[in-house]
Amino acid sequence: QVQLVESGGGLVQVGESLKLSCAASGSIFSVHDMGWYRQTQGNQREWVATFSDRGDTHYADSVKGRFTISRGNAQNTVLLLMNGLKPEDTAVYYCNAKVVTTDDHRYANDYWGQGTQVTVSS
Repeated sequence: QVQLVESGGGLVQVGESLKLSCAASGSIFSVHDMGWYRQTQGNQREWVATFSDRGDTHYADSVKGRFTISRGNAQNTVLLLMNGLKPEDTAVYYCNAKVVTTDDHRYANDYWGQGTQVTVSS
């Protein structure tokens, strides 16, 4: 089993910043791409950013220039620094990781965190 635990969400004012963290643990053989998604009530989950296992970063157009994704100093962690927050950034943010487990080295499977709420108030 693999667990992803997010932290760092909260309530902020327009223009302020937040940093989200996600740590993967459990039966991990290797972690590959890690990323963030977000979802508002009644809408599909949308991709926000990815940090690839080659060190590349990719961002949705809606957050490019404001959000920065990085790998944390601790193993199997990913961070999302969100600057210049807007009301439309309000959502539940989910961490995603593609993980090869110690039980099966053949494939990388997707794992998700439980989500952390980010609310931007105007």
